[in-house]
Amino acid sequence: MAATAVRYLRAAGAQSAHATGGTGRDARHGTGPVAEPGALPRPDLRAVREDERAPVDPAHFRRVLGGFASGVTVVTAPATEAEASPAGFACQSFASLSLEPPLVSFMVGRTSTSWPRIARAGVFCVNVLAAGQGELCRAFAVSGADKFAGVSHRPTPVTGSPLLEGVAAWIDCEIHAVHTGGDHLIVVGRVRALGAAEDDRDPLVFHRGRLGTFTPTDAEG
Repeated sequence: MAATAVRYLRAAGAQSAHATGGTGRDARHGTGPVAEPGALPRPDLRAVREDERAPVDPAHFRRVLGGFASGVTVVTAPATEAEASPAGFACQSFASLSLEPPLVSFMVGRTSTSWPRIARAGVFCVNVLAAGQGELCRAFAVSGADKFAGVSHRPTPVTGSPLLEGVAAWIDCEIHAVHTGGDHLIVVGRVRALGAAEDDRDPLVFHRGRLGTFTPTDAEG
């Protein structure tokens, strides 16, 4: 299970040892902080060769793609033996992928500090946030803080990943595959259990840089 995630972590660790001369310090200057035990490097984000130019302006790319509204989720994973707390991060790039077998996917930046912890766990839960959970989204969007402080949650039935209280839906998964996609990783999860709020509460959505709500209506025509 999660063999691809393990291979990714091993490759990232080997890449770090080569870049730092095996000392955990910056080989270019001979100084710098030593990585804490078990910490993983931030992989090189270069998605094009040195002689290639970006095909579009990044700001224009963000502006155009921001016209596509997406749901907002928090991806969580249980703490491993070497960690004191669970892992989690806010994610808007989540989608269903396959019905048979049941697969879902999400994308995570290769500089994410939460992703290596999720990869080590080998499992995760996608918490689909409900309208009114904007502050919860913002809490999980920060880096370096205790994201679970004061957050009510319980373990999912199969993987034990944190299921956040009040979410619109949840999907309990094992890591099935990990693929590279430029400056992001594409994580595929095999669904082991899932559920939704009985009151069919409206989801939280992200559109043009803002969090909001969306109420479904019957299609016209």
